[in-house]
Amino acid sequence: MKTTMIRSRSRERMLRTLALAPGPAMALLAGSAGAQEAAAPIVDKGDVAWMLTSTLLVLLMTVPGLALFYGGLVRSKNVLSVLMQVLAVFSLIVLLWVAYGYTLAFGGGGAFIGTFDKLFLSGVTKETLSATFTAGVSLPEYVFVAFQSTFAGITGALIVGAFAERIKFRAVLLFSVLWFTFAYLPIAHMVWYGPDGWLFAKGAIDFAGGTVVHINAGVAGLVGAYLVGRRIGYGREALKPHNVTFTMIGASLLWVGWFGFNAGSNLEATAGAALAFLNTLLATAAAALAWSLVEAVVKGKPSMLGGASGVVAGLVAITPACGTVGPLGAIAIGGTAGALCVWGVTGLKRLLRADDALDVFGVHGLGGIIGALLTGVFTAPSLGGTGAADFSIAHQLGVQALSVGVTVVWSAVVSVIAFLVVRAVVGLRVAEDSEREGLDITSHGESAYES
Repeated sequence: MKTTMIRSRSRERMLRTLALAPGPAMALLAGSAGAQEAAAPIVDKGDVAWMLTSTLLVLLMTVPGLALFYGGLVRSKNVLSVLMQVLAVFSLIVLLWVAYGYTLAFGGGGAFIGTFDKLFLSGVTKETLSATFTAGVSLPEYVFVAFQSTFAGITGALIVGAFAERIKFRAVLLFSVLWFTFAYLPIAHMVWYGPDGWLFAKGAIDFAGGTVVHINAGVAGLVGAYLVGRRIGYGREALKPHNVTFTMIGASLLWVGWFGFNAGSNLEATAGAALAFLNTLLATAAAALAWSLVEAVVKGKPSMLGGASGVVAGLVAITPACGTVGPLGAIAIGGTAGALCVWGVTGLKRLLRADDALDVFGVHGLGGIIGALLTGVFTAPSLGGTGAADFSIAHQLGVQALSVGVTVVWSAVVSVIAFLVVRAVVGLRVAEDSEREGLDITSHGESAYES
C-alpha cells in the first residue's frame, strides 16, 4: 500500500493514500453505500478474530491492569476507592459510547463533531461494515464499535489517578460524563474521523491515541489536581504507595494489553499490525531501562516503581507513532520518554505545584506530548519511518505541534468548566474527617485489609 501524507480533502484520494492515517479514522465508511459500490466488501475472519482479541486486550489494560497499577500506588485506606473509580468510570463510558458517543465521534458530521445519525447504534446491524486500510476489506461495524468503546473507557479511567484519595465518588462519575461528552468525543472526531475531521484533514498522525487518549486525559487530570486541591498532609507527610507489587502487576498487564491498543488500531491482521506490535515491544523496553538508568544515576539506585513507571511512559509515547515509525525510531522514542518522564514526575511536578497523586500528567500528559512530536520526526523514511519520499520533518512537526496544542487547550477548558459544574452540583471533595479515615470505609463501606 502506498504511504504518503494526507493533504487532499478529496474522499477518493484519501482512501487511496491512508497508510499514515490512524486506523480508527477508517470508520468513516461504516455502512457507506459508496464504499460498497467501489468494491465488493470482504470480511476476513482472521481480521475479525484479531480485532475481537484486541478489544479484549484493551479491556485487560483497564480492568484489571490500570486498576491494579493505580491501586498499588495509593495508601491502603484508599485502594478500594481507586479500584471502584476505575471500574465504574470505564463501565459508565462504555454505556455512554453506545448511547451517543459512537455517533458523535464516528457517525458523520463536520470538522469538529459528528451527528446523531447513529444514536443508540441506530442503523448498526450485523450486516453494516467499517472499512479497514485495504480497499474492499471491511470489518463488521459491531467489532469497531466495541473496540473503540474500550478506548473511550480507559481514557476516562486514566484521569482518576490525578485526584485520587480525596474526591467524592459521585463527583468522579458526573465529571466523567461531562468530560467524555465535551472533550473526548470532539478530539476523537477531529483526529480520527477522515476525511472531515479537522486535524485529520491537516495531516496529523495519531495512530492509536497519543492526543485523543493520553494528552487529553493528562491535561484533564492536571486540571483536576488543581481544582480538587491537595491531599491532607501533602508536602509534609510521606504519602507512599502501599503495595508496589500491585503496581508492577498492573504495569505488566498494561504492557500486555497495549498490544491490542496499538496493533489493534491497524484494524487488520497484516504487516501493519506486526510493525505496531514490534514497536510497542521495543519502545516500552527502552523506556523501562532509560527510566531505571536515570534513577540509578540521580538517586544511586533504580527502583521497581520507577521501572514500572518507565513501562507506562514508553507505552504512552509510542502510541501515536507505532504504525508509522521503524523499530529504531521506536527505541529512540521510548528511551527519550523514559528519561524525560522521570523529570515529569519530579522536577516538572514541583514546578507545577499540583498534587497529581498518581502522576497522570507527568507520565501520560508529558509522555503523550513527547510521542506526538517525535512521531513527526521518526516517521521520516530517512530515519526508518514509513513516510513518503518527500516527507518533510519540519512540516509534520508543525502539524503535530498544532494537534498537541489544540488537545491541550480544548481539554483544559472543558475540564475547568466541568469541574466547576460538578463543584456547584454535588461538590468535589470529601469531608476532612472522611479523607483522614480513608475513602474505602467512608465512600464504599468496606476495607481492603480487614485484618
